[in-house]
Amino acid sequence: MTSRTRRVEGTMIVQRRAVTAVLAAAALLLTAGCSSDDEGGGSPGGGGDTPPSSTAAQSPPPGQAAEETPPAKGSAEVVRTVTEDLDSPWGLAALPDGDLLVSSRDGGTITRVDTETGRKTELGEVPGVSPAGEGGLMGLALSPDYASDRMVYAYFTSASDNRIVRMLYDEQKPSGEQLGAPDTIFRGIPKGFIHNGGRIAFGPDKMLYAGTGESGEEGLSQDRESLGGKILRMTPEGEPAPGNPFPDSPVYSYGHRNVQGLAWDDKQRLFAAEFGQDTWDELNAIKPGDNYGWPEVEGTSDEAGFRNPLAQWATDEASPSGIAYAEGSLWMAGLGGQRLWRIPLNGTEASADPQAFLEGEYGRLRTVVSAGGNKLWLVTSETDGRGSPEGGDDRILEVEVS
Repeated sequence: MTSRTRRVEGTMIVQRRAVTAVLAAAALLLTAGCSSDDEGGGSPGGGGDTPPSSTAAQSPPPGQAAEETPPAKGSAEVVRTVTEDLDSPWGLAALPDGDLLVSSRDGGTITRVDTETGRKTELGEVPGVSPAGEGGLMGLALSPDYASDRMVYAYFTSASDNRIVRMLYDEQKPSGEQLGAPDTIFRGIPKGFIHNGGRIAFGPDKMLYAGTGESGEEGLSQDRESLGGKILRMTPEGEPAPGNPFPDSPVYSYGHRNVQGLAWDDKQRLFAAEFGQDTWDELNAIKPGDNYGWPEVEGTSDEAGFRNPLAQWATDEASPSGIAYAEGSLWMAGLGGQRLWRIPLNGTEASADPQAFLEGEYGRLRTVVSAGGNKLWLVTSETDGRGSPEGGDDRILEVEVS
């Protein structure tokens, strides 16, 4: 590992690894490496033969209506460190008052972060979390009726499966005792040492979406009866959502490898990021009922029946986890790539080459969430067993983008 430089609020400057890859401005030359999995392997044994060098490419679905194209140039600057010394942070949810809830994948706890002072208050530990490998307490989401029901949703790995629960958050109780007993609304998502998915989010339709992984069993992705390697859509009570493409099924799209990024643009269109294996990581425009190809294809393909990604990256440049929408672009957090990617949109097409920011400055980037306007919350991931943590890791950063 090399050292990198990290900008931190105040006068603290910490020397960290400096990434030796040079990002070209006109064409992003990307050399494909080992498996893109954030945790370092498409299987417990690793990624296989070294793939050929390739260039970051967009493969948008044809026939999209023309829209105003945002500027090709963008920017992303960390304006402050909100808090630090977090343990394996994974999921992030913004409370109505502007504070944040963050999950600890390995600790199984949820912590509230005051975004003005950085003060951390532990709500409590989620019962039943069984962390191992890439599993543990992962995605968080607030109920669409949070103002009245105070429900916090969480996706986690149990001893037998991956599941989604909801818990009452009672701020009047003492610290550490503010989470009510979990109500399991959805269970039976395949678990594995790798590829547990884990991102959840409520969409503009107030339905709950979940990105799942195929748990290392590739065939599950093409099996519409399996919950692995899918994007699921359900009611807040965990039932298949009305209007889903397959009768009485929560499956919304399939043929995914390991989905950990979900976001909607300002036209309420869904996008998802997923890990490739040895060649291509993907950003996809999600259409209900469509097949995204894994394991039959990885990245762009000429094979009929599979929807191509709108953008793809060589695996050592991305390992995409969270995504968020702001300022006309999708912003994608890279774990192995250790950078924040901007993908300007024109409808469901990428209108220009993706741009990379913060390359190597803060290490692995796990989660990115819109903070409103031109601001993002960005979570680092150095303490999850795959990074090289130093003083202050892990952090939540406030980023200003354009």
